[in-house]
Amino acid sequence: MRVAENLNAALHAVLEADPSAYVIGEDITDPYGGAFKITKGLSSRFPDRVLGTPISESGITGLAAGLALCGDAAIVEIMFGDFVALAFDQIVNFAAKSVSMYGSHVPMRMVVRCPSGGGRGYGPTHSQSLQKHFVGVPGLSVYEMSPLHDNRVVLEEMLAAGRPAVFFEDKVLYTRRMHDVGDLFLHDHLAGSGGTAGAARVFLEDPEAADCVIIAPGGMVERAVGAMRRLLLEQEVSCTLVVPSRLHPFDVEPLLPSLRRARAVLVAEESTAGGTWGSEVAHRIHAHLWRDLRRPVTLVHSADSVIPTALHLERSVLVQESTIHDAVLEALRD
Repeated sequence: MRVAENLNAALHAVLEADPSAYVIGEDITDPYGGAFKITKGLSSRFPDRVLGTPISESGITGLAAGLALCGDAAIVEIMFGDFVALAFDQIVNFAAKSVSMYGSHVPMRMVVRCPSGGGRGYGPTHSQSLQKHFVGVPGLSVYEMSPLHDNRVVLEEMLAAGRPAVFFEDKVLYTRRMHDVGDLFLHDHLAGSGGTAGAARVFLEDPEAADCVIIAPGGMVERAVGAMRRLLLEQEVSCTLVVPSRLHPFDVEPLLPSLRRARAVLVAEESTAGGTWGSEVAHRIHAHLWRDLRRPVTLVHSADSVIPTALHLERSVLVQESTIHDAVLEALRD
């Protein structure tokens, strides 16, 4: 099953299980089924609860927050995650605050889906990874889609938490196959880290024994695994990749034993540097392991630039497999 098919099946399952759940967005109804076909078939099966809307990200998200405030569940599709900036006020100043500002806890079952990331030549305004702008907002969770996590489990977790969530979906993943880590590596899930779904781990033989631990969100899996393969075959360097489903809040404590033993720890993400999820993870690791770490946690980001449309220029800006490969060797060299 491809990741897009898994996500589509998850949305079908949510609507089937919960008659109070809605899916809302632009061009999401059949026969079009969304810009990336993630909502294909939903409106034919649930015509009263799959709502195509005008072009207004703020209006769509405000409608979803109102439904959540009244006890329903709402899943919003932002056609391109870049446009979630237009809904920032509704998410941060309405939905996230509504959980607690009325004097008692108010469950806000709301998910804002954001197709994000580059790699497809869509240019500066359709290729960004804006996760860092939502990290640390009280009452708001941040998730990222992963080919190693069942989207049904992830969606159910987000809705059950009773707090709004922003769900970033790297567009390149839609065509990738679920649970594909190549022929060299194994993968499992680490209970107690990154929400109910747990953090996924990709490793050679023992996830607790590696020269370097790479922590990266779901959109980086293919690039990180490619770098791990090269490092193993060319340099005999072993790595473990940790892929959380929930980026924030993020619980680092279950990871500490393997981080303590590693010669280097690296956090990779596609966003530009400065106030990022990766820097928050590094801060948490440093607070726990400063006396044990052989060197500070290495951070890997895309270049400080808008994202070009031309593919060769886009590759020079965004994090690539080679970026991670070189960063691991540099960290181990010290």
